[in-house]
Amino acid sequence: MKHIKYLIIMLTACSISSCSDEFLNPLPDSVIVEDTFFKTDADVLTGIIGIYDALQGVNSNTESNITRSNRGVQFEHLLTEHRSDNTRNQTLEGSKADFHRYLVNPDNVESEDYYQSMYSVIFRANNILDFIEVANEENQAKYAGEAKFLRAYAYFNLVRLFGDIPLVTTVINPGDDESLYTRVAVVQIYEQIVGDLQEAVNTLDNAYKSRASKAAAQGLLAKVYLTQPTRNYTGAAQLCQDIISSAAFDLENNFRDVFYSELNDEIIFAIQYQTGNALESQSFSAEFTSTIRQGSDDGQNIVNDNLIADFNIYGGNRTSESYYEFPTRSEVIKFLPDGSNFSVTPPTYGDNARNAGNDYIALRYADVLLMHAEAILAGGTETTNSAAIDSYMKVRVRAGFDALADRPSILTRDLLLVERRVELAFENQRFYDLLRFGVADAILSAHAADLGYLDYNTRKLLLPIPAREINLSPLVNGQRLLTQNPGY
Repeated sequence: MKHIKYLIIMLTACSISSCSDEFLNPLPDSVIVEDTFFKTDADVLTGIIGIYDALQGVNSNTESNITRSNRGVQFEHLLTEHRSDNTRNQTLEGSKADFHRYLVNPDNVESEDYYQSMYSVIFRANNILDFIEVANEENQAKYAGEAKFLRAYAYFNLVRLFGDIPLVTTVINPGDDESLYTRVAVVQIYEQIVGDLQEAVNTLDNAYKSRASKAAAQGLLAKVYLTQPTRNYTGAAQLCQDIISSAAFDLENNFRDVFYSELNDEIIFAIQYQTGNALESQSFSAEFTSTIRQGSDDGQNIVNDNLIADFNIYGGNRTSESYYEFPTRSEVIKFLPDGSNFSVTPPTYGDNARNAGNDYIALRYADVLLMHAEAILAGGTETTNSAAIDSYMKVRVRAGFDALADRPSILTRDLLLVERRVELAFENQRFYDLLRFGVADAILSAHAADLGYLDYNTRKLLLPIPAREINLSPLVNGQRLLTQNPGY
């Protein structure tokens, strides 16, 4: 948010493919209020593409000053994967190392950046919705559905990480900024998310994988139904079944192709990047390297031993395509920078490691299949339902397990959870899975004790509201309007 009291986006200097860092995170002197900019259907479409730019974020190789440039999803592994039992930072130095040890404080710059990035998505979506009548009549419903999908996506990320948060669904005008700082209950945030996604389901088609689609909205809504305080297992199961029955998606035969044959049959929604293009590339791939360091840090997403143990039992052919064992540590290879070659010694990482083009995969078909089984399980500990076991086994068979010999007669919650762990490792799902399955505190408290992370407690399942945002909020009876989560 950074001092933003209102935001009506001016896109004159922004092309369809890229925007300046000021557009991604406008500073007070660069916010331009222009009520007449959106004049045509093409203008509105340009504005919609601008929402994706906020998700995409700014490559740290382009703009190193984190206080000026939102990273979008490029920091998401820190807030999710590192706070699970899957991965950790290579060193104990700097704010990035605070996530895996549960030491994040309200001044953490990466947490603040992610908070701001998601609200940038929300503000841009609200702005498009404010001008939707400018679009051609036949496109208005589709454009509105797309903007609402993206707004729901951002709110879903925020509510799971920060709990009660401000709910802003309209353009904020000068002097009317209290909604930026008034925290709203989680239940109400989910009501907004559900409403937005239901509209997206009803108005979108499946024309895109790198933009919002009907299937992406169905899949995200299914996950929302499985996560919200009052679960809707029947609704989630039906949404997953609708995606399965559409026959529009399928598992890739080769697990590696999921990550290196981009926008393949398995991808439902991905955030795209372009190799070697400083304005459209990403740097998180390089930061996953450590032994032969390609990024600016000593290494992130270093694989924990307990995840390796699960891979050894349940990973199948996914293991060799998920991480690589160097002599002193194991590193993620699902998102190797373009041009990487691990068939030579030592491995190489191509010419554009810090300007990588690997897409960020937000939703894929394997996730939907496993959610289908989860929805049928309906919060229970086990099921004999054949449809649930069928969906579970489709993912297992692709991993090299036998369709008959390895088929369980009873699918348990624990089997499903570990299957999600090895299938979706390093895709920022594990932390949310632990929360959704109701086992986060039990598993993470044991994990923290094993590794000596003495600062873990149940309250650390929520991140702190950024101190900068609190300090910007108005004083009401001597207290800041924006309040902090307990324990910070």
